[in-house]
Amino acid sequence: MKILAHRGFWTEAPEKNALIAFERALHEGFGIETDLRDAQGRVVISHDMPTGGEMPLDDFLALCAAHPQSRPLALNIKADGLQTLVREALARHRIDDAYVFDMAVPDALGYLAQGVPAYTRCSEYELSPPFLEAAVGIWLDAFRGEWYTMANVADWLAQGKQVCLVSPELHKRPHLAFWQQLKDAGLHQQASLSLCTDFPTIARQFFHGQN
Repeated sequence: MKILAHRGFWTEAPEKNALIAFERALHEGFGIETDLRDAQGRVVISHDMPTGGEMPLDDFLALCAAHPQSRPLALNIKADGLQTLVREALARHRIDDAYVFDMAVPDALGYLAQGVPAYTRCSEYELSPPFLEAAVGIWLDAFRGEWYTMANVADWLAQGKQVCLVSPELHKRPHLAFWQQLKDAGLHQQASLSLCTDFPTIARQFFHGQN
């Protein structure tokens, strides 16, 4: 199982989606989840509406290109119409283990049409994930509580889909019981599974016995 650092490996809230959090995640070999928006014709790293001074996507990808062991890159699309800019940036930096997710369905179809790897989304509010056949993976979320079973995850993996699980602490819920279910089911041994977490080093120790 791969571990994705949610908005980078941050230790205090102001570091989220900031250079220091990305450098720390890359140094530790974690994948990264981050957020993309547009600002004056450029794609930038920003969860909320840009106010100026955000890191350009090109700078982020250039940093990641120097650390090819730190993958995948999960690009949370927060604005419509960025397909060409994102595709060209990924090609420019030769990033081939990245995917986009969380965009509206019409916008997602644009990424698929341009050959950009995309994850569909599944949650208790989206029980039938759209464009599942064309998607390379599933972003599996649980807003109010874990509604799916480990057997569901295993079935999607058996269908050849990559799966990224949203760890409960991202929704301000305790995480250890869920992590234990994953470990007891042996799913942490699956290379096609990822966990997006705010606690990447703790997760690595818990699942893989590495500090």
